[in-house]
Amino acid sequence: MPRDRHATLLALLVAGAFFMENLDGTVIATALPQMAESFGVEAPSLAIGMTAYLLTLAVFIPASGWMADRFGARRVFTSAIVVFTVASVLCALSQGRWEFTLARVLQGCGGALMTPVGRLVVLRDTPKPELMRAIATLTWPALVAPVLGPPVGGFITSVSSWRWIFLLNVPLGFVGVACALRLVGDTRDAVVRPFDVQGFLLNGIALASLLYASELLGQTGAQGWLTGVMLGVSVLAGWAALRHARRHPHPLVGLQAFGVPSFAITLSSGFLSRVVISTMPFLLPLLFQLGLGLDPFVSGLLVLWYGLSNLGIKPATSPILRRFGFRQVLLVNTVLNAVAIGGCALIGPATPAWVIATLLLLAGASRSMQFTALNTLGFAEMPPSLTGAANTLFNMAFQLAIGLGIACGAIVLRATDAVAGEGMAALPFHWAFLAIAIIGLVPLPGFLRLRPDVGAGVSGHRAA
Repeated sequence: MPRDRHATLLALLVAGAFFMENLDGTVIATALPQMAESFGVEAPSLAIGMTAYLLTLAVFIPASGWMADRFGARRVFTSAIVVFTVASVLCALSQGRWEFTLARVLQGCGGALMTPVGRLVVLRDTPKPELMRAIATLTWPALVAPVLGPPVGGFITSVSSWRWIFLLNVPLGFVGVACALRLVGDTRDAVVRPFDVQGFLLNGIALASLLYASELLGQTGAQGWLTGVMLGVSVLAGWAALRHARRHPHPLVGLQAFGVPSFAITLSSGFLSRVVISTMPFLLPLLFQLGLGLDPFVSGLLVLWYGLSNLGIKPATSPILRRFGFRQVLLVNTVLNAVAIGGCALIGPATPAWVIATLLLLAGASRSMQFTALNTLGFAEMPPSLTGAANTLFNMAFQLAIGLGIACGAIVLRATDAVAGEGMAALPFHWAFLAIAIIGLVPLPGFLRLRPDVGAGVSGHRAA
């Protein structure tokens, strides 16, 4: 099989696995009432199932790179799909809250290995000239799944049972395993590094505590002391993890990739961009339903415009990056993204549908362009020897950005709610979108530090 065709099929396989995982993580939100009824509990108490999944991801993602190097990428990636599929069946068969929570923990174990190892496989097996197209393929599940998840979950629970949300993963899992055995190479490190137990514990505690604290910050009835304790634990564990990584001869999460300037800037400035972008799938449905009083179906149709533009811009992504380069695209697109988010503050009950659709198309297109540019640039100049360590850091940051994005949207919305008066339901959302738009401009100084020809070997751009 020609290498470029193999790289394309491999990227599609991994993207399919990502889509299964991302969709599964968002689709159950609308099914919680029906699930709670079948378990005989209150719907809010089932939030622990979603939290347990995210925390398990945070704990096990740092170990993904070591496992791929130790046991082989094909074995780990295939096993991850199997674990995720089996856990999906257990979720569907659950008869109570704690059974469901334990099944979600097992599902998180599979997802924590499936996503990072799948990305690592694509990075290692894709030639540099094909990397941009491969990364664009890997990006669409994270962009589309959060938009499709709620309406898909609502449709399944309306026409059938919530259990089919998880059972649908079974045929997808079988196809994924068959394709993985054929397409994924069994690459592994010749030198076996010892497993860094201390680094695993410190990184897991730091990430899990930060994600849990961010979720508490977004809840209205959360206890402030518990949030403070979790933040303190996260800071202390994170500091200890960094100190440990600098001293350990073979740390689980190596920091050498920060020596590549494009990666360092992408991970720092790009992290805040991802946080800002991750607030939109959370805020938009709330604006349409709570702020404008639209029913869930009409709200879902409007949000679909946001998702469709994510896909619509994909064919133009590579030509745009080739013409203007990563630096210029990130600078201009960061401003466009902020303008689009700020423009959502103009949406009110009297706003014409075509204006709303235009704003959502612009916001979705800029979101897609930002994700693809950041995801590609992070590895465009990365030496092969550091790809594994960089991939682990990237996936840790990406998972944190999603969790912090939802929390950031909830925090800003709660803070702006105080300025709303009687009969002004949409006003808190207007201030929230403006605040998020301003935060979205903060990464600009970091992107200005990029070289004009940064990542030219991947984009094909030649600076004047």
